[in-house]
Amino acid sequence: MNIIIAGDGKVGSMLTRQLSSEGHDITVIDNNAEVLEKSVERYDVISVHGNCVSMTVLQQAGVKDADLLIAATSEDEVNLLCCTTAHALNPKLHTIGRIRNPEYTEQIYKMRNVFGLSMVINPENQAAVEIERLLKYPGFLRRDTFAKGKTEIVELRVDAGSKLCNVQLMDMRKIVKCQVLVCAVLRDGSAIAPRGDFVLREGDRIFVTALSHNLTTLLKNLGLLTRRLRDVTICGGGRISYYLAKRLEKSGCSVTIIDKDKPRCDELGTLLPEATIIEGNILEQDVRESQRVSDADALISLTGFDELNMIISLYGTSHHIPQVITKLSDTDNRDFFGNLPLGSVISPRELVCSNIVRYVRAMENQTGAAISVHTIADGQVEAMEFLVDEHTKNCGKPLKELKLKPNVLVVSISHGANTEIANGNSVFQKDDIVVVVDSNSREIIRQLNDIFA
Repeated sequence: MNIIIAGDGKVGSMLTRQLSSEGHDITVIDNNAEVLEKSVERYDVISVHGNCVSMTVLQQAGVKDADLLIAATSEDEVNLLCCTTAHALNPKLHTIGRIRNPEYTEQIYKMRNVFGLSMVINPENQAAVEIERLLKYPGFLRRDTFAKGKTEIVELRVDAGSKLCNVQLMDMRKIVKCQVLVCAVLRDGSAIAPRGDFVLREGDRIFVTALSHNLTTLLKNLGLLTRRLRDVTICGGGRISYYLAKRLEKSGCSVTIIDKDKPRCDELGTLLPEATIIEGNILEQDVRESQRVSDADALISLTGFDELNMIISLYGTSHHIPQVITKLSDTDNRDFFGNLPLGSVISPRELVCSNIVRYVRAMENQTGAAISVHTIADGQVEAMEFLVDEHTKNCGKPLKELKLKPNVLVVSISHGANTEIANGNSVFQKDDIVVVVDSNSREIIRQLNDIFA
């Protein structure tokens, strides 16, 4: 596919890397010639220097022959005008615009066709939704949902006192007392596709497939279930904090936001009348003590600085706050922070890129394309959801009789209203939903038939 990416910032760069690696023809537009030069050196892409809103620049980028334009500059208005102009030049063009300002939410929804938008992405709102999901089940570092909410892949860390430490996977069900399947293990920075005799060790991050209604049982039997969330402290008063606080207030949760910028605190006080807004520096002891930060049910670090967010989260884990969530913008150095006790790590950039890649794959192959694609295990493993259709091979055959590609695992099958964690005797039929995990980064799985050797 011919894809134009307008804006070569953090999101644009990640998309360029991901989509170019999947064989797409990428053209990048940016005003910064130096940034463009680095992208051309790193990836096999074409660059166009200029304003992405300009008709001339868009034509130079080949907009009339493009299949998709992704507007990911730092300015909402530029992204909107870029998509509108590009769509006027090529009415068949799909457009994705990054729109972050909450003031535009209703307007974008009602005027989507006017702006020529195929899809709107809001990194901060997506991050808030993900954080809220994590808060519902303290103990999980991450949750990815499949099969219309019936199946989940959750991430857990095996700590020194964990009931799973030094346990073989084949014995895990005796401990958790529900049907689960460990589909991947992250150990020392490397993803492993484990077998039944694999022994879990302290420090492992494990990715467990379970039916959604078994999540409470899983946490309870691991001794991780905590009391209901009542008091949340958020450090940083940015857009994610706003979106998250709005969602938490609806559930009756008490929210405190701490930020050292007075004008922003005044603004949040108007926007969030039910929240407690504190002007102060979280690094100062008297601020932490006066707000009883260490007594919170959850501590969420959402400042604009990764280093500060890590320090705040390390404070939270050292004071045994039940749930700690850390926002990181730059996740390229996971080997540096991967083993730090930062709780759950959220990357708005990765969430957005994952959604866009999913859209691109669906465009590329409408028939048999994955319904959803989730990247787990620090980007080393993909979990995909497929609908079995009349073209799918091996329908009705038990999984134990099928030869799959190396490091590919079928983890769940949904037969209408009934969903099962897959085992050797499981079979799939037309109209079933199948969730597959792929730990083989060398080959992209685009259709369900691609999993067969």
